[in-house]
Amino acid sequence: MAGLDYERWKALDELDAGLCDARSYEEIQQKHPQEFARRDQDKYNYRYPMGESYKDVVQRLEPVIMELERQHNVLVICHQAVMRCILAYFLDKPYHELPYLKCPLHTVIQLTPQAYGCKIHHHAFGIDAADTHRAKPEVLPEPK
Repeated sequence: MAGLDYERWKALDELDAGLCDARSYEEIQQKHPQEFARRDQDKYNYRYPMGESYKDVVQRLEPVIMELERQHNVLVICHQAVMRCILAYFLDKPYHELPYLKCPLHTVIQLTPQAYGCKIHHHAFGIDAADTHRAKPEVLPEPK
């Protein structure tokens, strides 16, 4: 990025899905139904086999968030799970809502600090993309 000051932080890597990495929700449900059900039970604390949980990512992002609070006019480019963690912090969302925050692909999410929280504005690029959001299940399946 010529002419721009930027930093790359490993802490902004996507949530590590371990053995389920690079698989769709449908594939995970077919190949690992017990893991799929466990994740639906508690998406925040669920840790993928050989991977991470949202809780792990929040802990990993703590120093990044502290640095962001000290800065002005910052652009963070990151994956959806990481963006959910950052948004939850700045929008003061409870941990159980964090995994279900909607973070559309190809969108800049602008946060503007205000007296009590942040104002949020979405700037979509108008690029067709799959909707990867998965809402919280209404009836939670029991893990087998």
